[in-house]
Amino acid sequence: MKVIRWVLGRIILLLNAIFSPSGMKRSEQEQAKVNQDAEGLKLYQFNACPFCVKVRRSMKRLSLPIEARDAQNDKKWEQELIEQGGKRKVPCLRIEEKGEVTWMYESNDIINYLEKRFA
Repeated sequence: MKVIRWVLGRIILLLNAIFSPSGMKRSEQEQAKVNQDAEGLKLYQFNACPFCVKVRRSMKRLSLPIEARDAQNDKKWEQELIEQGGKRKVPCLRIEEKGEVTWMYESNDIINYLEKRFA
């Protein structure tokens, strides 16, 4: 089963690289504002997870510089996800606004949130 997942993961990453979406065009001023607003967002993810790829593609389409944290290969991010987010499930978007932190799971919810906030 592990071999099948590994092979499928590599296929997903290859297809994502070949058919990568182009980013949204904004003025320098608008993009600077978006970059500033995105500083409080962190995406906990696994590199070859299809749902994580889906969220990263959406981030690329929206030209969002959100830090992606590899919770599969980096124990620090995995532990933070479990302790603060409550479970080891990806994708998970950590949203820090006005000193409050919210953890959002489910790829469709994350994409809807990003589109409403940044599109």
